[in-house]
Amino acid sequence: ASFVRTRHRSRTPRILLVGPPGSGKSLQARLLSEKYKMVDVCCGQLLRSVSAEGSVLGEEIRSHLDDGRPVPDYLVLQVLEERLSRVDCSCRGWILHGFPRDLQQAKTLQETLQPNRVFFLELTDDVCLERITLRATDPVSGERFHAVTRPAPSSEVQNRLNTRPEDRTDTVEPSLRQYRTHWTGLKCVYPDAAHLDADQDPHSVFEALESRLTAD
Repeated sequence: ASFVRTRHRSRTPRILLVGPPGSGKSLQARLLSEKYKMVDVCCGQLLRSVSAEGSVLGEEIRSHLDDGRPVPDYLVLQVLEERLSRVDCSCRGWILHGFPRDLQQAKTLQETLQPNRVFFLELTDDVCLERITLRATDPVSGERFHAVTRPAPSSEVQNRLNTRPEDRTDTVEPSLRQYRTHWTGLKCVYPDAAHLDADQDPHSVFEALESRLTAD
């Protein structure tokens, strides 16, 4: 990427994607990672993989995950600092999503890991809800479908689809409310962040992201 090569941007890209549930953070991170070989770091997945390792830190994290409690910030930051300081991240750069979720987390992240490009993926609650609650998985093939954008190919598949507990309206609505509560605080920490319209097809969002990323 010219971002990595230009004189002004010779620093390794440390990208942060912020947005409500359903805004496409995971997908955009994957696309960036595939094209630019940066390391895709999803905070939730990272915590789950560390909790499965059986280390002392992993056990502590697992006790929170098993009880459905949020993992304390100091543990999350410990895991993130360890992961983002590894050779692959320091050489190729990283894309972090799923953290920070509030003002204090964002401030702490700024002090330690300092992302140098921040993107807010903007989306209304209605669209977030439509995207998430209409998703379902086929237990046989493992494929994911969406009632509007990617319907099941047959009534047989449609009838056996499962909705994940975290994709149900009663789970998504509180998550959206929580995001909106902290949104203003997050924006204050990142006044130079780029704000992208995430209510368009993923390819268009990626192009917008890319053009901001490679601009001087």
